[in-house]
Amino acid sequence: MNTETPTSGLQLRSLVTDDGHLKLLLQSTPIKEPGENEVVVRIEATPINPSDQATLIMPADVTSGETTGTGADTVYTAKLRKGIESRVKPRIGKPLPIGNEGAGTVVKAGSSEAAQALLGKTVAVLDGALYCQYRTVNVMQCMALNEGTTAREAASCFVNPLTSLGFVETMRMEGHKAIIHTAAASNLGQMLNRICLDDGIDLINIVRKKEQVELLKSQGAKYICNSSDDSFMSDLTAAIEETGAYIAFDATGGGDLGSRILSCMEQAALKGVELPGPYGSTTFKQLYIYGGLDMSPTIVSRNFGFSWGINAWLLTPFMQKVGMEKTMELRKRVANELRTTFASHYSDEISLTDALDKDIVAEYSQQATGKKFLINPSK
Repeated sequence: MNTETPTSGLQLRSLVTDDGHLKLLLQSTPIKEPGENEVVVRIEATPINPSDQATLIMPADVTSGETTGTGADTVYTAKLRKGIESRVKPRIGKPLPIGNEGAGTVVKAGSSEAAQALLGKTVAVLDGALYCQYRTVNVMQCMALNEGTTAREAASCFVNPLTSLGFVETMRMEGHKAIIHTAAASNLGQMLNRICLDDGIDLINIVRKKEQVELLKSQGAKYICNSSDDSFMSDLTAAIEETGAYIAFDATGGGDLGSRILSCMEQAALKGVELPGPYGSTTFKQLYIYGGLDMSPTIVSRNFGFSWGINAWLLTPFMQKVGMEKTMELRKRVANELRTTFASHYSDEISLTDALDKDIVAEYSQQATGKKFLINPSK
């Protein structure tokens, strides 16, 4: 390594112990020398996304959390949530890295032309272990950014932007013309709303609070249904009738919301049908579950005929399906619209050691609307 790049850096790890606890700790990790097509990135901004929290803190009962030590010796410890023990058993004794995306400066590069072209540049990175100070990655894991883009602006370049674009591409590939989306006031949901407004696509936004309705209205959303309203089912059915939205992307996962959406789709599809057959409507109704904000079991009440599908949706399999050319096209759109369509806003910026503070853990683990945390490992 040259004088500007240390030989090791701190990395945040999540560990399940054999005595029923989850620990967050910092480990000193060697910085791998870059190969021909690799670069070393000094990580300067990395968000805490729901997809990160599944590994980071989801198994823990944060009400029992305690923080000990200082600096690099800081450790957060909490009891495991009741009922989670069997699910995390394979993790016992394995300190797992976290951090799916982030951004920073390329401080060292391999010998290839592609790697050398990134030297000294700010790049966005998609990896899986970015809650760290330095990370060696392949150039294909990096997104080149337009001149003047900061690491903070680029920290959330991949997961939410490409997921929201992926929903639209999935809709098109499967022959649908409008979308239903839950947890629609989230950072991702607001991006999806902007994409659909720009692309002329009808989007039905499902939220659960009145203030979330007002937030989306202020951003130009046309169709907003509040799942807490007594009129939710009739409101959603009417919106589906008007838009023809028969594909839904559900971030909650647990509970019966997905089933209720399919039921409303069926009611909309049967409008005007005097005598439905024994198998319901012939309109195909698709529900994709892509998140787990509700960790309870998924409840499905089959009252929506026989023409339907429930599947999982994840970003990586989607990109593999559409191929490199389409993925690079979507990445280019993100880079060009990073300060508009795909702008991310953060309520708090914290350090690696801050991320182990029990009060801060309790706050970011809530995944509340408008509370998005950014880790700056250089802080």
